[in-house]
Amino acid sequence: MCSKIWLSSPHMGGTEQKYIQEAFDANWVAPLGPNVNGLEQDLESYLGNQTHVGALSSGTAAIHLGLILLGVQAGDEVICQSMTFSASANPILYLGATPVFIDSEEQTWNICPVALEQAIQDRIQNGNKPKAIIAVHLYGVPYQIEEIRTVADKYEIPILEDSAEALGSTYKGQKCGTFGDIGVLSFNGNKIITTSGGGAIVTKSVAQKDKAIFFATQSRDNAPHYQHSEIGYNYRMSNICAGIGRGQMEVLDEHVALRRQMHDFYIEIFKSIEGVEVFSTPNDDYFANYWLSAIIIDEKKTNGITRETLRLALDAENIESRPLWKPMHLQPIFEKYPYYGTTVAESLFENGLCLPSGSNLSDDDRNRIKEVIQFVFSNQK
Repeated sequence: MCSKIWLSSPHMGGTEQKYIQEAFDANWVAPLGPNVNGLEQDLESYLGNQTHVGALSSGTAAIHLGLILLGVQAGDEVICQSMTFSASANPILYLGATPVFIDSEEQTWNICPVALEQAIQDRIQNGNKPKAIIAVHLYGVPYQIEEIRTVADKYEIPILEDSAEALGSTYKGQKCGTFGDIGVLSFNGNKIITTSGGGAIVTKSVAQKDKAIFFATQSRDNAPHYQHSEIGYNYRMSNICAGIGRGQMEVLDEHVALRRQMHDFYIEIFKSIEGVEVFSTPNDDYFANYWLSAIIIDEKKTNGITRETLRLALDAENIESRPLWKPMHLQPIFEKYPYYGTTVAESLFENGLCLPSGSNLSDDDRNRIKEVIQFVFSNQK
């Protein structure tokens, strides 16, 4: 059988080992050091908008600390986009808070501003004004920035911007990760760039960044001995992982361009296939990194060909694809919590498929993918 074509695999740029070797040579094998500082500076320079970045062990850790910085406590309610990976919602439960899930809208597949406002009004009427809003840039496509901000400001609720999938994406020229009151990045192995595992918190002030790092390093008080007045966490990124990240930052824009080329590849394939829509930005204000290229299949127009038809055909040829995120309000662990909206997210999940999107896919890989797709839809009519 041919080698596996992965959905999204790590793609090294070549200079990562230089930074790692420097860490070993200086014996900076710890959750602090020049690479950690350097990666934070690289990200701050890249994001602009006077951001401050703290490098952490994961994007999930960044969400957790972000919620803490926003004052979320046990018993509070936090609004969260339903169509997302569970890491967006899990930290709400870490804190003993209650998630309130919101449906998607059809343009960007992200949090629906109409359902968001309905939820806020209803929760306030029930005496539970939400403490924060978690909005996600799904698959690298920015959410409706202005509409969501308008609702958030109207009710004075801060936004935690989950930009785990959207490093390199922009809205009206501004980088994703800088729109929320606090932003979150991920460098998991399958992301645009990786530190093997890792993430970052993006703040508006040095004081917020310092507080996040304080929490991330076990909340050690300023004392000659180990003294702790607040609960802390072991969330700081290691200097070795940060070294990988420094090398990856050198090829970030190249990786974004290659992901976008994969999106164009699928646009070309499916332009003549009825009933298949490639997920794309609604207009030129949105610039997506297209971390994952995704499609929606309408079996009524494809002669019965479904999401599963294509997924299984690709799998038979050792090509990985994956259904869209199963909405959180449909997950066993979250189904008991409030949900506002209709069935947009549910329909997307039932009919959507993520296709191989890596920046390291070869022409041979693309030819294999194309052959399977064309074979599946050759009997469409």
